[in-house]
Amino acid sequence: MPIQIVHGWRNLTPDQRGAAAAIGAFDGVHRGHQAVIGAAREAAERLSAPLAVVTFEPHPRRWFQPEAAPFRLMTIGQMARALEAQGVERLHLLPFDREMAAMSDEAFARDVLAGGLGLKHAAVGFDFTYGKGRTGSPEALTRIGRELGFSVSVTERVDDRSGLKLSSSAVREALAAGDMARAARILGRPFAIEGEVVHGDKRGRTIGVPTANVRMGDYMRPAYGVFATRTRLPDGRVVNGVANLGVRPMFETPEPLLEVWLFDFSGDLYGQVVETQLIARLRGEMSFDGLDALKVQIDEDAKAARAALAARA
Repeated sequence: MPIQIVHGWRNLTPDQRGAAAAIGAFDGVHRGHQAVIGAAREAAERLSAPLAVVTFEPHPRRWFQPEAAPFRLMTIGQMARALEAQGVERLHLLPFDREMAAMSDEAFARDVLAGGLGLKHAAVGFDFTYGKGRTGSPEALTRIGRELGFSVSVTERVDDRSGLKLSSSAVREALAAGDMARAARILGRPFAIEGEVVHGDKRGRTIGVPTANVRMGDYMRPAYGVFATRTRLPDGRVVNGVANLGVRPMFETPEPLLEVWLFDFSGDLYGQVVETQLIARLRGEMSFDGLDALKVQIDEDAKAARAALAARA
């Protein structure tokens, strides 16, 4: 069955309550997050309870820092699919609003986790904080959980055997450096941008390289440049390609775009949602003397992209 997405925490039906849940932001659902979900899975099996994840929408950082630069690693749709792949049956999206921001740690545990969601178990990471002023800790949650009738497990920090830090901030650092391989090792899969294909200036068509253009929205901006890509189409096909991500110094765009040239593909994708994996960064953005020079470079980029994708087949 597909993952069940439950919005809010009040007035839930019996079949929306009573889970063993991992709690946190889970932006990226990286390998460190997966360890916390694993602890929730063990509890779900022991308690014969559904396996769930409890997270917040919008991300708390966006509430407290509305002017912060884009930072998200995935959309809610991507999160749901990543969690479903981990065997999660239910995703609880708690509205992070004025009420939630002002809620004390005890009120959050009592009213939301125990009262609203009726959790049987809460799995959290070692650095989990909650409640107004982030006063709640894993130790406090363990204590109050005993009083309210749910058990708590705390997952200690998990790093790769090579010493690679497994965290959302480490993913963002790798993306900022253009190190897509390192980001993929932390995530457990390539970083991917999902969005609706929008109309661009159609300049690529004039040189034989039509592109599918996707706005970046609230995604973290990786280092701008040209990438080898794999794009999942709405019909499930995955198409190799090469993409420019950025503002194109030669033809400046008002906002950063992901512009993907899909190899050996023809069709109209406007208005459809696609997901593009950034497999390898090939080079940074460049300016050119004219369209002929740009076309020569695009051909070189396409050869490099095909080679990079073949090496990672």
